[in-house]
Amino acid sequence: MRTTYHEDDDILVLHLSEKPIAKEASQDWNTHISYADDGTIVEIVILEASKQGAWPLLRSHAA
Repeated sequence: MRTTYHEDDDILVLHLSEKPIAKEASQDWNTHISYADDGTIVEIVILEASKQGAWPLLRSHAA
């Protein structure tokens, strides 16, 4: 898995596979999933990632 975060646009892309994208579907207005021909997920795109709490992936918690 590889992640790419576009800070200027607040877009997080989770790359799960290097397979070609055959189909894309929107789960809601800010979450989009791309699929390969065999039905496996290739990537997930999250718009307004930091606003939605998806970025940063790991948060440090103060005690």
